[in-house]
Amino acid sequence: MISHEMKKVAEERAARYKAAVELKEPDRVPFMGLGGDVVAAYAGITSYEFCFDYEKSYQATLKYLREFPSDQPLMPMTSLANTVAALAFVDYPDITPLVSNIDGPTNDILGVKYFRFPGRELGENSSPQFIGKDFMQPEEYDELIADPVKFCYEKIVPRTITGLQDLQSANALAAMARLGIEKTRQGAAMQKFLLELQKLGYPLSGTSMFLTPLDFIGDFLRDIPNLIKDLRRYPDKVKAAAEALLEPLLKLALAGKKTGVEMSFIPLHFNEYLSPVLYNEFYWPTLKAGILGMLEEGMRSRVFFEGRHDPHLETILELPAGWGIAFFEKTDVRKAKKLLQGHTCIMGGLDPGMVIGSTPAKLDEHIKELLGDMMPGGGFILSLGVNNLPRETPIENIAAVYEAVEKYGKY
Repeated sequence: MISHEMKKVAEERAARYKAAVELKEPDRVPFMGLGGDVVAAYAGITSYEFCFDYEKSYQATLKYLREFPSDQPLMPMTSLANTVAALAFVDYPDITPLVSNIDGPTNDILGVKYFRFPGRELGENSSPQFIGKDFMQPEEYDELIADPVKFCYEKIVPRTITGLQDLQSANALAAMARLGIEKTRQGAAMQKFLLELQKLGYPLSGTSMFLTPLDFIGDFLRDIPNLIKDLRRYPDKVKAAAEALLEPLLKLALAGKKTGVEMSFIPLHFNEYLSPVLYNEFYWPTLKAGILGMLEEGMRSRVFFEGRHDPHLETILELPAGWGIAFFEKTDVRKAKKLLQGHTCIMGGLDPGMVIGSTPAKLDEHIKELLGDMMPGGGFILSLGVNNLPRETPIENIAAVYEAVEKYGKY
């Protein structure tokens, strides 16, 4: 049973976040809580247990959130997105959720070659990792361009998922059956967890994911070094492939609308490898089209501008005011505010290195100065630049961040 008090807290948290996205000043600055491997460490369990035991994982997360409440917590990473498989089944929205997010137990069943998990390929206290590789040869660009969905299903899924190497085999059918059983078990545990989150006053606001076409090619098909060479060797084919991928990737992201999703998460990877000339020619056109396509359907975007996005900041002004959230990893949010104030909600500002290696007193002063600069005028969400504090992060530093936000974050 969710108490009236916690329902009110959830409404206040949701309203605070919504106001910032709409470029207004809420009652206090919205704060995306700190998370990562430290959550498992705080509960006294290994990263392996956190990734493979649903009950231990959820209880560890709830324990952490009771101690360190925030407006919209960034959940610790236990699964990785398999956009290739999701795209292969994009026309079957009931199947897509089964294959789009892979955690430890489901990876044991499928054997996805992109992923490494603690206690399996990695040490028991490592973070889950994505490993890129060239699973598509350059002469296959034409097949990708002709039909991206068919190409992913017939060529890339068998190459990248061990359990589905022969899609007509009994082994593949057994893998999909086991996957369904495991997802049912996972879903039952997740329902219990979501109820407990609501009891703690957290609004249940899901997000979909849109991957830019060039990130899709670089992450899942060619890997980053090869794609950089492809821009020079096969520029027309890369452009044509990006344009061909835009529609199915957009369709994948918009599928969440049916369940009430209002925000899409867009993690950028290839942006920091490109000069402004290459970014504007190859990358920005389909990223911009994706953001605008979702906006036309009533969905805003939260774009994670990985690395230093400084050379490309001004392109954001080509989007309509209030389009969504610019989430910066290393770009100075003060610099971004000077350009984007009144146009784009800015998210970020907390340096993970400082949270890990500083002192409570220095963190208090840092957050006081940061919020003093960023809060006026609204449109700011305080967050880490990344979503993974290591296990060794001092708990007193985490507590100092939360205390400083409470102290200095009121408008």
